[in-house]
Amino acid sequence: MLNGTGVKIFTGTSHPELAEIIARRLGLPLAKADVTKSGIGETSVRIAESVRENDVYIINTGCGAVNTSLMELCIMIHACKIASAKRITAVVPLFPYARQDKKDKSRAPITAKLVANMIQKAGCDHVITMDLHASQIQGFFDVPVDKLFAEPSSILYIRTHFDLQNVVIVSPDAGGAKRATSIADRLGVDFALFHKERKKANSVSRMVLVGHVKDKVAILIDDMADTCGTLCLAAHHLTEAGVAKVYAIVTHGILSGDALENIEKSVLEKLIVTNTLPQKENQAKCSKIEVIDIGPVLGEVIRRSHYGESVSKLFHEVPY
Repeated sequence: MLNGTGVKIFTGTSHPELAEIIARRLGLPLAKADVTKSGIGETSVRIAESVRENDVYIINTGCGAVNTSLMELCIMIHACKIASAKRITAVVPLFPYARQDKKDKSRAPITAKLVANMIQKAGCDHVITMDLHASQIQGFFDVPVDKLFAEPSSILYIRTHFDLQNVVIVSPDAGGAKRATSIADRLGVDFALFHKERKKANSVSRMVLVGHVKDKVAILIDDMADTCGTLCLAAHHLTEAGVAKVYAIVTHGILSGDALENIEKSVLEKLIVTNTLPQKENQAKCSKIEVIDIGPVLGEVIRRSHYGESVSKLFHEVPY
């Protein structure tokens, strides 16, 4: 808990529920800021209290109207900067445009680098984010970036809800193998993965399972679920391979398009997501969605950041 001296926590409009959880964890009220939109879509921000020489944390995540959330974040950073804030930290649980992290075809932009430049130019001194889609995004910044992991929270959930003797951790693609093997090693369970071929960016054409999963409880691990095509197809293949049940644990539940319908129709028992994005509406529409609260993790990293303590302990443990 913080004593409130010199610390201000602001939130944009993208995820005020998470900001409230973080503020409660820290024992502080949210600082007042008016964020409005004009008739032509321009974002207007007014910081309603003094931030002079304060340590300011601005919480906004890359969800819903992503461009609006990004502009809100940049404008709030700029507003605090010119109001003489001592240090400004952007708390961005889901980094916007994280999947556009490389030039994978001719004339393609590296938009994640552009977003990093925008946040820095606005006046940000420090960035806190969670489970970046690609770790190299940290290198797009010239300011410190604390990349947190949902892995400790996921491991705690698995330990408390499953019999580890029957569990196999499955990565839905080769790119997520490192994430999944890390969890499997820490739990002391088996690991399997899928090799997949894509026709276009968010649709999968063919998947091949590598590993033994028969009669086990399979837990798919991924960093984000968008249309959920990959997860549902992987769950179907796992069922054909003879697993007893299939679950999925995902850090960022974007759940766009027909995702909820796909999940409801799929053989997945549950899709467990964190609350880096708002999930209340999704839970109301789909009974298979369960949420892990990562608010305490973000709250603790803010406390440690303010007092100059190491945050590396949070890479392996869930704070209490």
